[in-house]
Amino acid sequence: MRFKRWPRPTPYEDTSRKRAAYRRKRQREQEALPLFAEAIAERQLCVADEMIRRTGDWERRQRETRRQRSEAWRRVRARLAGLEPNRRRAILALWRVCPYPADPSYLGTLLHEIATGRIDPERPPWGGRHTLTPRTTPNPGSFEEAFRQIGQRTIGGGPKTTGAEERLFCGNLGSGLLFLTSRVRLIEPNESFYTSSSHRLRDSHVGRSGHWVDLEVRGSCTPDELVLIARLAQAADTRRVAVRLAGPP
Repeated sequence: MRFKRWPRPTPYEDTSRKRAAYRRKRQREQEALPLFAEAIAERQLCVADEMIRRTGDWERRQRETRRQRSEAWRRVRARLAGLEPNRRRAILALWRVCPYPADPSYLGTLLHEIATGRIDPERPPWGGRHTLTPRTTPNPGSFEEAFRQIGQRTIGGGPKTTGAEERLFCGNLGSGLLFLTSRVRLIEPNESFYTSSSHRLRDSHVGRSGHWVDLEVRGSCTPDELVLIARLAQAADTRRVAVRLAGPP
């Protein structure tokens, strides 16, 4: 489902310019009715209280805007889920490539135009039927060109130890989407009590027996692509890299 990410909530910015502008606003209100200036001043908030009021109002408006947007998405997705499966898949494919902004109101407009016959999902007015083509790198020159890192975490670790890095990459060499998991392994898993799990690297003993990189490949991968991955990964690392296909889940 194509959608535009909504900005994260931000705190209200209390600046000197806003405070000065509020002081001028209070002065203008008093000068507009000079006979009632004292009464108007009594009802006006001080600068500090006004900034507090604006902070609360800012937070409430952000929450309300996000709530309204999420409700709009739920309503339009419910309309989409109520359609026949084949028609729903056709509309989803059309939504991915249509020029409309990725907002719930525009998705609702698209559903309405399709329901009223103004738009044919098979022949949209913006250039005919569109087939999605995945982005591939069939002849990459480097590992970074072929695969993009999409995740990282630390496995193991504890007192006087450093956890081993595990990184996740994704890419497509032509046969399909591939996910690569890179883990650091000790050459001697029983080098010490702290590294017996083969996932931990002792701070002061990392280079004592050495370590290597275990690269696990998941997805549709030909033997030639597996050889290519091994060559690119080894060229990008000074340690020994062992590449293998993931076993069945």
